[in-house]
Amino acid sequence: MQPAFIVPAAEWESLTARLARLEAAELARQAPPPPLDEVLSTKDAAIHLGLSVDALLRARRAGRLQGVRLNEKDWGFRRSVLDKYPRRYYRAAQAA
Repeated sequence: MQPAFIVPAAEWESLTARLARLEAAELARQAPPPPLDEVLSTKDAAIHLGLSVDALLRARRAGRLQGVRLNEKDWGFRRSVLDKYPRRYYRAAQAA
């Protein structure tokens, strides 16, 4: 014979909600980490944006583009930052 417990409806809802939160937290903990953002060299970043290397470095010096220091001389640029750049500073071509 199995014992039966009578649980009030409010307590039952509270317990099932807590169980759902715990299961969601466990799934989030087991999820693989997001992929690392690729860092492009200055030349590759300029090609990706369709700019010259000098224009890309001017944009970095002006603060319009965030760069990553690779060594004493070279800079790198994260692909996610580069993907946001054209949309932010894009000027529509004016009709002649």
